Amino acid sequence: MIFSDTPGPVALKALQGLSTTPFWLDDSRRPAAQPVLGSDTSCGLLVIGGGFSGLWTALLAKRAQPSRDVLLVDAGRIADAASGRNGGFVSHSLTHGIRNGVDRWPADIDQLVRLGHENLDALGQDIELLGIDCDYGIAGEYVVAVQEHQVDDLRDTAALANAHGDTVIELTGEQMQAAVNSDSFLFGIGDPDVGLVNPARLAWGLLDACLASGVRVHEHTPVLDLVDVGKRVMAATEMASITARQVAIATNAFPPLLRKMSKYIVPVYDYILVTEPLSREQWTAIGWDGRQGLSDAGNQFHYYRPTADGRILWGGYDAVYHRNSGVDPAFEVDHAAFARLSEHFHQTFPQLDGIRFSHGWGGVIDTCSRFAPFWGSAHSGKTAFVAGYTGLGVGSSRFGARVMLDLLSGHGSELTELSMVKSKPLPFPPEPFRSMGINWTTKSLHSADLHEGRRNLWLRTLDKVGLGFDS
Repeated sequence: MIFSDTPGPVALKALQGLSTTPFWLDDSRRPAAQPVLGSDTSCGLLVIGGGFSGLWTALLAKRAQPSRDVLLVDAGRIADAASGRNGGFVSHSLTHGIRNGVDRWPADIDQLVRLGHENLDALGQDIELLGIDCDYGIAGEYVVAVQEHQVDDLRDTAALANAHGDTVIELTGEQMQAAVNSDSFLFGIGDPDVGLVNPARLAWGLLDACLASGVRVHEHTPVLDLVDVGKRVMAATEMASITARQVAIATNAFPPLLRKMSKYIVPVYDYILVTEPLSREQWTAIGWDGRQGLSDAGNQFHYYRPTADGRILWGGYDAVYHRNSGVDPAFEVDHAAFARLSEHFHQTFPQLDGIRFSHGWGGVIDTCSRFAPFWGSAHSGKTAFVAGYTGLGVGSSRFGARVMLDLLSGHGSELTELSMVKSKPLPFPPEPFRSMGINWTTKSLHSADLHEGRRNLWLRTLDKVGLGFDS
């Protein structure tokens, strides 16, 4: 099936009364804000950014050394950015999929697969140990072919995954439609070891755990500058300064505090819709009894999943870059993107004609040219950073935090010796070439989806130089 981007009356009617508050944040259990930092202070470890990477860094640092003085600051509210706006898929992959991992780090791929599964297991154990009520569970994920040319690609992906320690099954079109009823599904592969979570409640639970362990947390406290002052690093905020022995930067897609990070990151906006709760008859009509997560195999792909209260979350397809790496709250609402998503939803599940969407929102993702996180250090090793998760950070951010802490320790570890950790992505060019390249790539990927996956000269050139955009 080739998706039509022109929304019809059914798709537009489904958006009437849409709330643009992110569904996960529209929650009466959202905690009260932590205080703004209003006076100068010092600490052993300063964590900048209160998303998953920052929360895991602070929590794991205190777990390893309870006496360590850890301070976490966030420019806004905990879970306000990507950590509370994503689809809630918790992947074991550290490399943005097995194919990307094999292509980029072939010598380490079996180790990376093992570490990814160990990371997912440890994340689940921490959620249970800490008593975090976030609807977490291992549900599995299907990736479905909606065009014939995607079938062989998925078969190759399944074979590659199984060859390197994952367990992935193949499903015929009939088997796939028996699991989830959509005539658009021609084939599928299933990964049983993928979790689903309410991401905002996970972030709030990690915040509670940080506070209980003695981490000092300040919200609405943006760091404006970092300066190396010898044995310490000085962070300037709007109202105070912080002197820290060590710093961990976990600012995701927002403008980085270290200039050298800027060339590796571009922020792109992704959009999501959530339906009203489905009736029993509606669930029966689509037969989604297992309630696994799904995504389709297009270059511009959709991801979708059930929620704990019986809705369907439907997101993806558009990945919008704004010139000069623009990040702005105004970009979080895009009614044209919502209309496209609604139309694609109704093309996939026409039996749900008449359903309404209750929530629609956007959020910014930090992407890099290798689609997987990268790390680095600054200020003579006193500062470490991680960025570039490209949409799979819910699970891998815990691993990213461990790597940052190992880098700050100054001692080598299994993690810091990985070629993935030692290397950097290829940098993006400066403007205006950055905008020109990204926009032309987006158009080329769309064209490939319309023409049986055929990649034009531009995409083939990117493949050859290691910028192989495929999602």
